[in-house]
Amino acid sequence: MKDLKEMRSQRAQKLEDAQGIVDAAQASGRSLSDEERSQFDGLMKSAETLAGDIKRHESLAEQRRQAAGQTVTGAQLGLSDGEVRRFSILRLLDALANPADQRAQKSAAFEIEACQEAAKMQGRSARGVIVPQDMGMAPGVMARIEREGRSLLLPVEITTRDLLAGTPSAGGNLVATDLLSGSMIDMLTNAMSLNQLGVTRLSGLVGNAAIPRKTTGSAAYWVAENGAPTESQQAIDQVALTPRTVGAYTDFSRQLMKQSSIDVEAFVRRDLALSLALGIDLAGINGTGASGQPRGVLNTSGIGAVVGGTNGAAPTWANIVGLETEVAIDNADLGSLAYLVNAKTRGKLKTTEKASNTAKFLWDDGVTPLNGYKAAVSNQVPGALTKGTANGICSALLFGNWADLVMGLWGGLDLLVDPYTGSSAGTVRVVAFQSVDFAVRHPESFAAMTDALTS
Repeated sequence: MKDLKEMRSQRAQKLEDAQGIVDAAQASGRSLSDEERSQFDGLMKSAETLAGDIKRHESLAEQRRQAAGQTVTGAQLGLSDGEVRRFSILRLLDALANPADQRAQKSAAFEIEACQEAAKMQGRSARGVIVPQDMGMAPGVMARIEREGRSLLLPVEITTRDLLAGTPSAGGNLVATDLLSGSMIDMLTNAMSLNQLGVTRLSGLVGNAAIPRKTTGSAAYWVAENGAPTESQQAIDQVALTPRTVGAYTDFSRQLMKQSSIDVEAFVRRDLALSLALGIDLAGINGTGASGQPRGVLNTSGIGAVVGGTNGAAPTWANIVGLETEVAIDNADLGSLAYLVNAKTRGKLKTTEKASNTAKFLWDDGVTPLNGYKAAVSNQVPGALTKGTANGICSALLFGNWADLVMGLWGGLDLLVDPYTGSSAGTVRVVAFQSVDFAVRHPESFAAMTDALTS
């Protein structure tokens, strides 16, 4: 597809050629011949057509500028489902790592063009390339990553018979080793929790964002006959979102990136996506707000607090009710209300009775296990906090309206390929970036206990 610069250059050349025909006739003191008139009309018609194309492209460019920052999908690029599935991260990485390799460039021409169009549509530059959100992703893969937070792939069992596989001379040398890449055992990771809790997602952000918030409303006054109420005014502030970039990198062998295996493609894609997703999820829960991090719920000033004891304390029924009460007394007990705990805390709650000798435990069965509310479990929730002499053994419990946690997203996945750092070992470093921020609309919507003893 021609770009604006090329079309403008072509139109200018057409007009210059047409002017040259007129100038030549005038210099000879004659009118245009039939052949010159035909050439002139053809050049002017071509220039007019190019002018229309330029106008349409300028209009499209303006719409892209207005939509800058949005998360771009294959459908928005006008690609078919087959073309979306055909997109290969491995071919793209191979081309970026080997810019002088014409074979790699030709092989990844489709992927490179799609990334360039995504960058144009977002109206922003990237450290590397902007990868459209759904390109090459099998249906449901990202949903699975977000839903489960981890994937446990079970190995296929291999059985050898008759000869002794463990003894080389007795038949072991005849047994081939099958590398079951499709059944690779993935590492165990923390479960991601924020998506299942119902946080508010704002995508397509461009610059810094500010959400107006009313902090004080007008007041009502009783007045006597012929009296007038006292004037009162609302107070407004803003909840700010500023892009903060999370990054992760991994090293891949050059040979791995040249593989066409679907399993290798899925492994590379999932590894990049999961590492960033876990970092973002952790920031929303416990981000410090310093050193480039967003500020998470636990470090937000003004959330409710339930204290176990000077040196921490095992969570009790009173603590659970206290967390709900902290939210309710501020009229914030509405929306997507749920608990968030780590695995150690869940275990403690399952074995702690509401009252002695009742056989009724703090954690019930079912989808609403804590006093009738949903509860998510993730080891992203801190479990090594300190309170008094309880050094590094306290856990946090959170309760609140998770819809009041706002996650802002700027653009899509930004990939940077570094073929030099590990060149001596034959590896290529791939760095992934995502710009994101978190903000709490109402601190009163959350309450936390940060000194729970679970052992």
